[in-house]
Amino acid sequence: MAVYMISFSPTGGTKKVADCLTKSFGPEIQEIDLTEATADYGRFSFSCDDICIVAVPSFGGRVPAPAVSRLSRMTANGARAVFAVVYGNRAYEDTLLELRDTLTSAGFRCVAAVAAVAEHSIIHQFASGRPDQKDLEELGQFARSIREAMEKGPSIDKIRVPGSTPYREYHVIPLTPKAGKGCTGCGLCAEKCPVGAIPGNDPAQTDREICISCMRCVSLCPAQARTVNKLLLAGAVQKLKKACKEPKKNELFL
Repeated sequence: MAVYMISFSPTGGTKKVADCLTKSFGPEIQEIDLTEATADYGRFSFSCDDICIVAVPSFGGRVPAPAVSRLSRMTANGARAVFAVVYGNRAYEDTLLELRDTLTSAGFRCVAAVAAVAEHSIIHQFASGRPDQKDLEELGQFARSIREAMEKGPSIDKIRVPGSTPYREYHVIPLTPKAGKGCTGCGLCAEKCPVGAIPGNDPAQTDREICISCMRCVSLCPAQARTVNKLLLAGAVQKLKKACKEPKKNELFL
């Protein structure tokens, strides 16, 4: 049996959750990073004894399209999947359901699910600092409960989670980062962009048609030269303020 941590975490919040959930499954963990734009995900094949902790963020109530595509290329062979959706304190809507369906179609047995809150990747005032210590302790307990349930006996193949079909229309917050005068042209943003929206020969540019507004380039820029339009950002804050006001709880589905 092998244990894998499979995550799509452009700015690190989702990986924090995945790391916490994975700790209870042993010290030897193999990591698969779904943000690598050029990786051959079709080469990943698992066995029915393997355990895969799969974590993605919720983008507008959906699984990010690149994550769906990359997970779908894997061959699960009945591996057990503990899947998690991480969201910025607004709502995760159909994300858990879509992730479960994606994994099931790839041949995984979905045995448990988690919905967890992390600091919003665009509007940092929402769920600021989360997952905090209290969250991490709770997620650790979730993981222990999942492992205990798995050890007791056969697991159901299709765990019930919130969501509906057809899934809500896929939209992301339309904020495309731009490079300012401080850009040094180092190319790190182009190298790490999960969808190849930044040309390597001109990293100051961003292809609006490809960009998924994941904010990875903003979070990684060593010169802090990549930003989003402040007026559009202020508008997004006002639009989401009410929905994000009350702290949401982490949830476990067994």
